[in-house]
Amino acid sequence: MPTKRRSAVAMPVVLAALVAGCAVGPDFVPSPAPEVGRYTPEPLASQTSSADVDKGRSQHFANGKDIPAEWWRLFRSPPLNSLINKALAANPNLQAALAALRVARENVYAQQGKYFPTIQANFNPSRQQTASNLSSPLSSGDNLFNLYTAQVLVSYTLDTWGLNRRTVESLQAQADTQRFQAEAAFLTLTSNVVVAAIQEASLRGQIEATNKLIDINSKMLEVLRRQFMEGYANRSDVAAQEAALAQIRVTLPPLRKALAQQRDLLAALAGRFPSEEPPEIFKLTAIRLPGEVPVSLPSGLVQQRPDVRAAEEQLHAASAQIGVATANMLPQFTINGARGYTATDFAALWTPSGLFWTAAANATQPLFDGFTLLHQKRAAEAAYDQAAQQYRATVLGAFQNVADALRAIQNDADAVKAASDFERAAKISLDLATQQMQSGNANVLLLLTAQQTYQQAVIGLVLAQANRLSDTAALFQALGGGWWNRVDVPPDTGKNALTTLTGEAARKPD
Repeated sequence: MPTKRRSAVAMPVVLAALVAGCAVGPDFVPSPAPEVGRYTPEPLASQTSSADVDKGRSQHFANGKDIPAEWWRLFRSPPLNSLINKALAANPNLQAALAALRVARENVYAQQGKYFPTIQANFNPSRQQTASNLSSPLSSGDNLFNLYTAQVLVSYTLDTWGLNRRTVESLQAQADTQRFQAEAAFLTLTSNVVVAAIQEASLRGQIEATNKLIDINSKMLEVLRRQFMEGYANRSDVAAQEAALAQIRVTLPPLRKALAQQRDLLAALAGRFPSEEPPEIFKLTAIRLPGEVPVSLPSGLVQQRPDVRAAEEQLHAASAQIGVATANMLPQFTINGARGYTATDFAALWTPSGLFWTAAANATQPLFDGFTLLHQKRAAEAAYDQAAQQYRATVLGAFQNVADALRAIQNDADAVKAASDFERAAKISLDLATQQMQSGNANVLLLLTAQQTYQQAVIGLVLAQANRLSDTAALFQALGGGWWNRVDVPPDTGKNALTTLTGEAARKPD
């Protein structure tokens, strides 16, 4: 090919390559942190109230302190730590989230392959016969011949307007979305195990308290029966105490049912069948209340919450799709080439006389498509607006979660103190009524009232203690759970995806 002709063909290609540096559509800019100084209208108190009872210690709020990666260890419960490790290794929901992350990443890699030319090899043997009334395509003049063709085909679409770059950007943002959703699944799983363990401990505490109340009422029934036999009590007093004992006993089966179902839940969270319940047993006395509670600054919350980060990446993906829709409306440039050999004899296929090649360029500009591309671009812009509002809703929800948890912890401390005072006073009242009843100086109605009051007080204290533990766990979850500090994670069954997740996503928020 003459030099001038080659230059004329190459010039458009060079010019197209030179403008390939631009990418149409908006460049995504992450949203700044909300300018909010605190989570609640009033300044956060430095600590909660306290009570002289188990789970009644004062909790100190450490503003600005970082959250440990394994925050559940602050409850100082070895069985809880063991069960969480098992759940992280076997929970199917977490493994499914990690598999979805691998899918998203492979889609990014697949799209990145379009940055490179497509190269194909082709071999085509055929036997042909041309019509005798037509000239043979061969120099020999034969109408019946074999034809062997071997060639390499090259095709490359110039990313002039950044169509492929915006597509890769969108897919990468979707992969990052899935990455943070996997982190959210990790946080949700650990939080669910902690709360389920606390609930089991609460139920065991309620069952233990109920059994003690049954013993107290049973002993009182024996006293009344003995007094009845000796003529110091009447039958109605005995019947009233029998009814009171039966009333307490009837509360026991629902508690046992709830405990059995809670054990089934813990087995499922650990990736086990109900018949394979975990050996870990949880009691309130063996779960410690964290004395110091880290509280992240409001300015850092949006970087710590996995759901907020996922919503931000969804917004990023929607932004890139606007560029994709815009690029589809502009001219697309493609270069095609082929080089190969053809011959009527396979043995002579690779001789210089059989060499051929082609080079071509193509430019396509949509002129009219029924306004399809225009509406697709408008749809992409509307999707971006939708993602922006969803992101804002997620941020508002995150701040609400933290505020709710902080208020709950403050009020839980007061509730434990009030429940402790109630239980102590009710016990004194019951002891006095029991002593008076045994000495014959009180009637059975006074005793029954004291028994019922004490039952409510004991169960109320157990529930208040459990609520304080659960709401503390809820605060850690609301603050993001410290995933950015995680460096050592249990292996999973799918290409160690959790380790990969940690390596790429477990970075400290900006």
